[in-house]
Amino acid sequence: MNTPPKSAQQLCVIQISDNLTLPLSEAEIHAIRAQGSGGQNVNKVSTAVHLQFDVRASSLPELYKERLLNLRDSRISKDGVITIKAQRYNSQLKNKEDALNRLAALIKSVTVQKKTRKLTQPTRASKAKRLENKAIRSQVKSLRGKVVDE
Repeated sequence: MNTPPKSAQQLCVIQISDNLTLPLSEAEIHAIRAQGSGGQNVNKVSTAVHLQFDVRASSLPELYKERLLNLRDSRISKDGVITIKAQRYNSQLKNKEDALNRLAALIKSVTVQKKTRKLTQPTRASKAKRLENKAIRSQVKSLRGKVVDE
Protein backbone atom coordinates (compact mmCIF):
# COMPACT_ATOMS: atom_id res chain seq x y z
CA MET A 1 0.00 0.00 0.00
CA ASN A 2 2.79 2.41 -0.77
CA THR A 3 1.53 5.62 -2.26
CA PRO A 4 3.50 7.00 -5.18
CA PRO A 5 5.78 9.90 -4.22
CA LYS A 6 4.35 13.30 -4.97
CA SER A 7 6.26 15.61 -7.23
CA ALA A 8 7.70 18.84 -5.86
CA GLN A 9 5.07 20.86 -7.71
CA GLN A 10 2.20 18.86 -6.17
CA LEU A 11 3.56 19.57 -2.70
CA CYS A 12 3.61 23.34 -3.35
CA VAL A 13 0.07 23.78 -4.68
CA ILE A 14 -3.46 22.97 -3.58
CA GLN A 15 -5.35 21.40 -6.48
CA ILE A 16 -8.96 22.65 -6.47
CA SER A 17 -9.98 21.63 -9.99
CA ASP A 18 -8.33 20.96 -13.34
CA ASN A 19 -7.88 24.66 -14.07
CA LEU A 20 -7.73 26.11 -10.53
CA THR A 21 -4.77 25.72 -8.19
CA LEU A 22 -3.61 27.71 -5.18
CA PRO A 23 -0.06 28.05 -3.91
CA LEU A 24 0.46 26.32 -0.58
CA SER A 25 2.10 29.51 0.72
CA GLU A 26 -1.36 31.15 0.93
CA ALA A 27 -2.41 28.74 3.69
CA GLU A 28 -0.86 29.01 7.15
CA ILE A 29 -0.39 25.58 8.71
CA HIS A 30 0.54 25.14 12.37
CA ALA A 31 1.04 21.90 14.26
CA ILE A 32 -0.78 21.79 17.58
CA ARG A 33 -1.45 19.18 20.22
CA ALA A 34 -4.52 17.09 19.57
CA GLN A 35 -7.42 17.00 22.01
CA GLY A 36 -8.95 13.92 23.56
CA SER A 37 -7.60 10.60 24.69
CA GLY A 38 -4.34 9.20 23.40
CA GLY A 39 -2.26 8.39 26.44
CA GLN A 40 1.09 10.00 27.09
CA ASN A 41 1.75 10.55 23.39
CA VAL A 42 -0.97 13.21 23.15
CA ASN A 43 0.90 15.36 25.66
CA LYS A 44 4.26 15.10 23.89
CA VAL A 45 3.62 15.17 20.14
CA SER A 46 1.88 17.88 18.12
CA THR A 47 -0.04 15.78 15.62
CA ALA A 48 -3.10 17.96 15.04
CA VAL A 49 -2.99 20.63 12.34
CA HIS A 50 -4.49 24.11 12.44
CA LEU A 51 -4.93 25.56 8.92
CA GLN A 52 -5.82 29.19 8.26
CA PHE A 53 -6.60 30.55 4.80
CA ASP A 54 -7.30 34.25 4.21
CA VAL A 55 -9.89 34.42 1.44
CA ARG A 56 -9.52 38.15 0.78
CA ALA A 57 -5.72 37.98 0.40
CA SER A 58 -5.77 34.83 -1.74
CA SER A 59 -5.27 34.51 -5.48
CA LEU A 60 -8.76 33.09 -5.99
CA PRO A 61 -10.92 34.71 -8.67
CA GLU A 62 -13.17 37.47 -7.30
CA LEU A 63 -16.34 35.47 -8.01
CA TYR A 64 -15.17 32.57 -5.83
CA LYS A 65 -14.00 34.93 -3.09
CA GLU A 66 -17.43 36.55 -3.00
CA ARG A 67 -19.21 33.20 -2.90
CA LEU A 68 -16.94 31.92 -0.11
CA LEU A 69 -17.47 35.02 1.99
CA ASN A 70 -21.26 34.74 1.53
CA LEU A 71 -21.30 31.14 2.79
CA ARG A 72 -22.91 30.62 6.18
CA ASP A 73 -20.17 28.37 7.50
CA SER A 74 -18.82 28.44 11.04
CA ARG A 75 -15.28 27.83 9.74
CA ILE A 76 -15.25 31.24 8.00
CA SER A 77 -14.72 34.23 10.30
CA LYS A 78 -16.08 37.73 9.77
CA ASP A 79 -12.60 38.78 8.64
CA GLY A 80 -12.75 36.25 5.80
CA VAL A 81 -10.33 33.71 7.29
CA ILE A 82 -11.13 30.02 6.91
CA THR A 83 -9.96 28.00 9.91
CA ILE A 84 -9.78 24.21 9.69
CA LYS A 85 -8.61 21.99 12.53
CA ALA A 86 -7.62 18.45 11.55
CA GLN A 87 -6.96 15.87 14.23
CA ARG A 88 -8.49 12.64 12.89
CA TYR A 89 -5.22 10.80 12.46
CA ASN A 90 -2.25 10.04 14.70
CA SER A 91 0.11 11.34 12.03
CA GLN A 92 0.82 15.02 11.47
CA LEU A 93 1.34 14.44 7.74
CA LYS A 94 -2.06 12.73 7.34
CA ASN A 95 -3.75 15.50 9.31
CA LYS A 96 -2.08 18.11 7.08
CA GLU A 97 -3.34 16.31 3.96
CA ASP A 98 -6.81 16.03 5.52
CA ALA A 99 -6.92 19.76 6.28
CA LEU A 100 -5.81 20.66 2.75
CA ASN A 101 -8.39 18.27 1.25
CA ARG A 102 -11.13 19.82 3.38
CA LEU A 103 -10.07 23.31 2.29
CA ALA A 104 -10.10 22.21 -1.35
CA ALA A 105 -13.56 20.66 -0.91
CA LEU A 106 -14.89 23.87 0.64
CA ILE A 107 -13.54 25.98 -2.22
CA LYS A 108 -14.74 23.43 -4.79
CA SER A 109 -18.26 23.65 -3.35
CA VAL A 110 -18.53 27.30 -4.44
CA THR A 111 -17.03 26.73 -7.89
CA VAL A 112 -19.95 24.57 -8.99
CA GLN A 113 -22.64 26.58 -10.74
CA LYS A 114 -26.11 25.36 -9.80
CA LYS A 115 -28.49 24.97 -12.72
CA THR A 116 -31.51 27.24 -12.61
CA ARG A 117 -34.81 25.42 -12.61
CA LYS A 118 -36.89 25.83 -15.73
CA LEU A 119 -40.55 26.39 -15.04
CA THR A 120 -42.74 23.74 -16.67
CA GLN A 121 -46.47 23.22 -17.09
CA PRO A 122 -48.16 19.94 -16.18
CA THR A 123 -49.15 17.87 -19.19
CA ARG A 124 -52.76 17.42 -20.26
CA ALA A 125 -52.62 13.73 -19.33
CA SER A 126 -51.32 14.47 -15.81
CA LYS A 127 -54.09 17.06 -15.30
CA ALA A 128 -56.73 14.54 -16.41
CA LYS A 129 -55.27 11.84 -14.17
CA ARG A 130 -55.23 14.21 -11.18
CA LEU A 131 -58.90 15.18 -11.73
CA GLU A 132 -59.89 11.52 -12.17
CA ASN A 133 -58.19 10.53 -8.90
CA LYS A 134 -59.81 13.51 -7.21
CA ALA A 135 -63.26 12.42 -8.36
CA ILE A 136 -62.64 8.86 -7.11
CA ARG A 137 -61.51 10.14 -3.67
CA SER A 138 -64.57 12.41 -3.52
CA GLN A 139 -66.84 9.45 -4.28
CA VAL A 140 -65.18 7.29 -1.60
CA LYS A 141 -65.45 10.03 1.02
CA SER A 142 -69.09 10.78 0.24
CA LEU A 143 -69.93 7.10 0.79
CA ARG A 144 -68.45 7.29 4.29
CA GLY A 145 -71.24 9.52 5.57
CA LYS A 146 -74.12 8.47 7.79
CA VAL A 147 -76.73 6.31 6.18
CA VAL A 148 -80.10 8.02 6.24
CA ASP A 149 -83.20 5.77 6.08
CA GLU A 150 -86.00 7.27 4.10
